[in-house]
Amino acid sequence: MNLVPRTLRARLIAGLLILLALSCAAVGVATSVAMDRFLLARVDQQIAADGPRFAASLEHGEDTRGQARGTFGARLVNGRVTHAAVVSERDGTHPGLSPDDEAILAALPVGGPPQTVDLSSLDDYRLVAAAGRDGDVMITGLSLHGVEETLHRLWLFELVMFAGVLAVTGVAGALWVRLALRPLQRIATTARKVAELPLASGEVTLAERVPDTDPRTETGQVGAAFNRMLGHVEAALGRRHAVEQRLRAFAADASHELRTPLAAIRGHAELALRGDEPMADGVRHALGRIDAESGRMSELVDELLLLARLDAGRPLAREEVDLSRLAIEATGDARAAGPGHRWRLELPEDPVTVTGDALRLHQVIASLLSNARVHTPDGTTVVVAVRRLPAAVEVTVVDDGPGVPAGLEEEIFERFSRADQGRSRATGGAGLGLAIVRAVVAAHGGSVDVRSRPGRTEFRLLLPSEG
Repeated sequence: MNLVPRTLRARLIAGLLILLALSCAAVGVATSVAMDRFLLARVDQQIAADGPRFAASLEHGEDTRGQARGTFGARLVNGRVTHAAVVSERDGTHPGLSPDDEAILAALPVGGPPQTVDLSSLDDYRLVAAAGRDGDVMITGLSLHGVEETLHRLWLFELVMFAGVLAVTGVAGALWVRLALRPLQRIATTARKVAELPLASGEVTLAERVPDTDPRTETGQVGAAFNRMLGHVEAALGRRHAVEQRLRAFAADASHELRTPLAAIRGHAELALRGDEPMADGVRHALGRIDAESGRMSELVDELLLLARLDAGRPLAREEVDLSRLAIEATGDARAAGPGHRWRLELPEDPVTVTGDALRLHQVIASLLSNARVHTPDGTTVVVAVRRLPAAVEVTVVDDGPGVPAGLEEEIFERFSRADQGRSRATGGAGLGLAIVRAVVAAHGGSVDVRSRPGRTEFRLLLPSEG
C-alpha cells in the first residue's frame, strides 16, 4: 500500500499539515520545558523560604503544623537516617524509607542546590540538604506531584488544541489549495480535451484554449505557453493536411492519367504477341515481360486510384450483401490459386448479410486470402469464418503459418508496407492490399485488426449490422 500522495493537491496539503504538526510539536516541547523550569524554580523558592525547620522539628518532637502538606523532612547522623516524616493532613507520618532511599538521601550534597530524586515509597521530590547544629544533616523537600500534574494537564491541553488546529487547518488548507489550483485544473481539462481529438490524420481544428493567461502568475504563464503550443500544433497539422490533400489529388490524377497509356501499352504488346509474323525469341520474351509488367502496373494504378477515392470520401455502393456467398466465392478462387494449402469454411446455416458495396467487400476477403496464401508455405490451413454478433458481423481469416513478425501488426496496414523487406516484387505485390482492406472496411464503418504469433495469425473484420 503506497501512502505517498500522488497528486499535487494532496502533496501540498500533506506538506502544510506536516510543517504545522512539526511547528506545534516544537511549540509544545518549548512550552513544556519552560513550564517545567518555572514550576521547579517556584518549588525551589518555597524550599528556600521554609528552610530546614521541618527537619529540625523532627529531632525535638515539635509541632509540624504550619508546614505545607507533603513536605518531607529527614535527619541524618553519620549517613544514617534517624528521623524522617512527611506532613499529612493531621500530623507528620513516617514514609517507610527503604535502604536504597536512605542511600539516596545520604548522597545528597550538603549545602548544594535542590535536586530531584525518586524515592521508592514516595513520589518524585525536590530535596535540599543543609548542615545541622549538632553535626547532623537536615534534609527538607517538597513533592513534585503538583508540578507533574500541571505538566500533564498542559500536555493534554496542547494535544487537544493542536489536534483541533490541524483539523481546521487541513479543511481550510484543502479548500484554499483547491481554489489556488483551479487555473491548473483548467489547463489539465483543456489538455484532456485536446488529447481526445483525432489528430492522426485528416483536417484538425484545435479550438480549445486555456482561459487563464495572466503573465503575473505561474499558472497564467503555463496557460499562455500551452496556448502558443496549441497554435503551433494546429498550424503544423494544417500544413500536413494540405500536403496530404495535394498528394492525394496528385495520386488520383496520376492514376487516372496513367490508365489510358498503360492500357495502350498492354494492348500493343498483346497484339504483337498474337501476330503471325516471325519474331526472334528475345523479342517475344521482351514483349511478354512488357505485357506482364504493364498488367502489374495497371493493377497498382487501379489500387492507388481506389485509395485516393476512398481518402476523398467518395461514397460506396449501398446494397444488401450476402457475406456468406462472398466468402464461398473468394475461398473457391483462393483454392484454385493455392492448391497446396488447405482451405476451410465455417459459415452459419442462415446467410449473413450486411449493407455495403459487394464488389469492394469481395475484394477485402480476397485480399486477406491472397495475403494468407502468399505469406505461408504449402500445407498451411486457412480457415474463413463468418459470424453474426449482437450488433455487428465478424469475418475472420485464420492460418497456422509462421505469423507476422513481432512489432509489425499495425505497420502491415500502411501503404507500401512489407513484412519481409527482402521479398521479391514478383511474389510479394506492391504492399497496398492490406491498406485497401483497412480503407474499404473503414468506409463501411467497420474495423480490422490482426493478432499473430507463430502458428496462428488471425485477421478479424467487424462490420456494422442493422440486425
